[in-house]
Amino acid sequence: MSVGHYASAVTNSAVMELLRPFDPRIVGTLPLGLAVPGSDIDIVCHAPDPNAFAEIVWTHYQSADDFVLYRWTSGPRPAIARFVWDGWPFELFGEQRPVEQQPGWIHFEVERRLLALDDGRLRRAVGRLRADGLKTEPAFAAVLGISGDPYRGLLELAAETDAELRARLAACGLG
Repeated sequence: MSVGHYASAVTNSAVMELLRPFDPRIVGTLPLGLAVPGSDIDIVCHAPDPNAFAEIVWTHYQSADDFVLYRWTSGPRPAIARFVWDGWPFELFGEQRPVEQQPGWIHFEVERRLLALDDGRLRRAVGRLRADGLKTEPAFAAVLGISGDPYRGLLELAAETDAELRARLAACGLG
């Protein structure tokens, strides 16, 4: 299974069409080109009614391999589903906040921006850490010298301009 062929699993699952009312967006390592074997297809959604989101997911994917559907018990209580389709693991995340306000989208956008400003060194360094088993946000944080919570650190980077991000890359010997 080639990492580049995840799009066919997305198409065959019809997940983007079925979740269209929830503004679905694919995030994570696959569209960033940083996937490793076992990477999943992450899709974040705006689900003002997480129960309606869960119902659509349940109806269409309950018979998929390794299907699970659950809700967090605290905070905004998003609905989360995991399943395998065409050999690809999927994770669907339906939260009440619009996608642009969700941490998963914000992380993805800042990572995308950093990689777009990169000359290839950041991508290679993050890729090496990913290949060694590190999750995406901790890998970016390690390469960029961000201490503390890597998820919070990347959220804070989202407010930086491209010039500030370029300066950060240069200060780390990247870009």
